[in-house]
Amino acid sequence: MELFNYFRSSASYRVRIALALKGLDYDYRSVHLQRNEQLAPSYAEVSAARLVPLLRDGDQVLTQSLAIIEYLDETHPEPALLPRDAPGRARVRSLALDIACEIHPLNNLRVLRYLVQSLKVAEEEKDRWYRHWVETGLEVVERRLLAAPSRFCHGDAPTLADCVLVPQIFNARRFDCRLDHVPQVMRVFDACMALDAFEKTRPEACPDAA
Repeated sequence: MELFNYFRSSASYRVRIALALKGLDYDYRSVHLQRNEQLAPSYAEVSAARLVPLLRDGDQVLTQSLAIIEYLDETHPEPALLPRDAPGRARVRSLALDIACEIHPLNNLRVLRYLVQSLKVAEEEKDRWYRHWVETGLEVVERRLLAAPSRFCHGDAPTLADCVLVPQIFNARRFDCRLDHVPQVMRVFDACMALDAFEKTRPEACPDAA
């Protein structure tokens, strides 16, 4: 397998975590977003959206981090990243989407670039935008975790939801977001980071982070 990704991309980090949890080897292919390498014709040949991550598994070319993780869960079932029961699967997917759909799209790199470059938003205002959506979005996750507390987002083992949560916390810290108002979120984050799969795939550990 080949994973086309960028060390600071939270969506890419999600997939790196899932691959590590399942013990799967892959070739790391860096696509440096700050240098606009995703716009190169060679990458456009494999990615119609010119986004990361992209996973190539034999003849299969897969995009969108949540779809990639579910593909990995179906093709390599152990350890499972989705619960066996339908209500559990729905809750895990819903928690993941609380972040992947309600928080992340509003603060990814191309949105922030558009705010600054096209709308001429000042850096300080751009950062306020970022912090608002991250902090209020994580409040939703906090309330949901508080309603059904467990070691991880759902139960005693990491799931798809944890793969999505941890990278968002890394981004939140990078932009100095307030996190003291989400203690349940941070408790789950700490439980995840105690595991090698989350720690060894963190952005700073990636080969293109240098």
